[in-house]
Amino acid sequence: MNKYPILSGINHPDQLKSLSMKQLKELAAEIRTFIIQTVSQNGGHLASNLGVVELTLAMHRVYISPRDKFIWDVGHQCYTHKLLTGRFDQFHTIRKEGGLSGFPKREESPHDIFNTGHASTSISAGIGVLIGDRLQEKQSKVLCVIGDGALTGGQALEALNFTGHIKNDLVVILNDNEMSIGKNVGAISSYMSRLALTGGYKRFRNVVDFTISHIPFFGKALLRSVYRLKRGVKGVVYKENLFTDLGFKYVGPVNGHNLEKLTDVLQHVRDIEGPVLLHVLTTKGKGYSPAEGDPSSYHGVGPFAIETGKVDPSLKTDPDQVTTTAAFGCAVMTEAEKNGNVVAVSAAMASGTGLMPFKEKYPHRFFDVGIAEAHALTFAAGQAAAGLRPVVAIYSTFMQRSVDQLIHDIALPGLPVVICMDRAGLVGDDGETHQGIFDIIMFRNVPGISFLAPLSVREIEMAMEWACASDKPVLIRYPKGVSYCSGEKQDTPLVEGKGVLVSVREKSSVLLISLGGLLEEVVAASDILEEKNISCDVYHMRFIRPLDRKSLIDLMSRYEQILFVEEGLAAGGMGEEIASMLRDESLDVLYTAMGVPSEFLSQATRKQLIKRCGLDRKSIAAKVEDVQSELRFSKVVDMVKNDKWSPHNI
Repeated sequence: MNKYPILSGINHPDQLKSLSMKQLKELAAEIRTFIIQTVSQNGGHLASNLGVVELTLAMHRVYISPRDKFIWDVGHQCYTHKLLTGRFDQFHTIRKEGGLSGFPKREESPHDIFNTGHASTSISAGIGVLIGDRLQEKQSKVLCVIGDGALTGGQALEALNFTGHIKNDLVVILNDNEMSIGKNVGAISSYMSRLALTGGYKRFRNVVDFTISHIPFFGKALLRSVYRLKRGVKGVVYKENLFTDLGFKYVGPVNGHNLEKLTDVLQHVRDIEGPVLLHVLTTKGKGYSPAEGDPSSYHGVGPFAIETGKVDPSLKTDPDQVTTTAAFGCAVMTEAEKNGNVVAVSAAMASGTGLMPFKEKYPHRFFDVGIAEAHALTFAAGQAAAGLRPVVAIYSTFMQRSVDQLIHDIALPGLPVVICMDRAGLVGDDGETHQGIFDIIMFRNVPGISFLAPLSVREIEMAMEWACASDKPVLIRYPKGVSYCSGEKQDTPLVEGKGVLVSVREKSSVLLISLGGLLEEVVAASDILEEKNISCDVYHMRFIRPLDRKSLIDLMSRYEQILFVEEGLAAGGMGEEIASMLRDESLDVLYTAMGVPSEFLSQATRKQLIKRCGLDRKSIAAKVEDVQSELRFSKVVDMVKNDKWSPHNI
């Protein structure tokens, strides 16, 4: 029996126009069931997608995609859109390697007009698309769907300001699941809102305006007085807001789960000239009680049991294993207990970055600035200038939004801000927009900063202690997942600019240097090589900046082969700096660097990505073997040249 009789037959959104309202509601139920079923198996963004099912259906019923363009801010709420635009049969692959992206992707479908993944970009993109279409005489409509949280981002406000100024017909749909904008007041206000949505009212208003304005001698003055009176009445009974002040026609709020109302409102919005903001009230997790009751926990979720909403037990982290996120959360709490000036700053990611315990224990010392990473850094800089010791917790990928603030507001004046970058390196299922592979190349040469890369629980504790005691800006990066410790040597005391030899073997001629979250793969590669009679020592770099160049040169001079492995872009990364050091010192050593290739990496598990990039243990071991073969061949050539060749000499 087909569980999805309507949904499985939808290959193009135009088909929605022939469905009855009853069928549309049945389709909404099928979509919710299918999304819950798929996310329970694959993981993904659940609550946000369940909240926009009716809104997405109404948009596709009223407008004509892809002629009319939909741009989804952040993009994690696009699942219904994908299902309605011919991707039902592929949906089981979402967030899987080689499958559908969990975000809009132009390469996937002509209905995905703009790639998104980070917040607050949709309105800028939307007005750009609209102007582009108008200059090419295309009669398209452009709709941007943005959440109330994303409106805290400065770019969204900049775009609203610009759009209201140029008066183009952009439609901004505010998906408000927190009721962050105050409700309208009074029965007259509700009546005026209803009238404003009707063509009859608009026609009547135009006739009245025309008639009054043509009264001899004083008609225009009378019309101005009427408008002043109307504005005054609206100010009393209809709460003016930011959007009307910026030049938008404000419509709403509208129940985001009422298909009839949404369809009716969108049909009227379609005919309004000038920029419109449609305010839609939705419930995150709508239709699945665990997600409705705790939407933040079901924002991004791994595989779970539908009946209970609980995470698959086989996928739970071993309670004896501590994630890097949890280790950071404990470490910052420790520093806060020792120093009352330590404060924590989050950009709408308190839970994801491990700051919830801090927030609960020190509410007056915790600051969530919303989805506003640039503001977060300069805000922290101001706190540091006032004598506090701010710790900013942020994902590596979102630090891309704060480069100028780090350089101009923190590094240049040398303010002691601690920036802790979670999810540094390869992160997996969220795909291209969320890989944390750019932070090293962006920040390793910024003057005046220190930049650390701890892995174990103890290293993260030491890094936090060191950073909070420093009088300089400090960046700390750590990978997603379980913290890794290769043994007791990795937890030796932290020394500025130095790393630690975590594995030492007798008569090693090869040095493996690891930076970032690949130490486990590097240590495992050394074990593989030992079985092949190639002994390797393993050095774990704790510091990206500053580097104790003398001690590192002294170490590298002991080996005939060095392989550097980093979980960041190879081009422009630390591997190039090590190569430069070796050239400067004229060290006679065979040197190779491995890192992430310069490409945007689509979704896969972290393990799959490591293998795809050739950074898994087998690939590392194979690279060493290749160089060893070249080294042996080179020795044979030299011996032959010098008449000293013998099989016993190699």
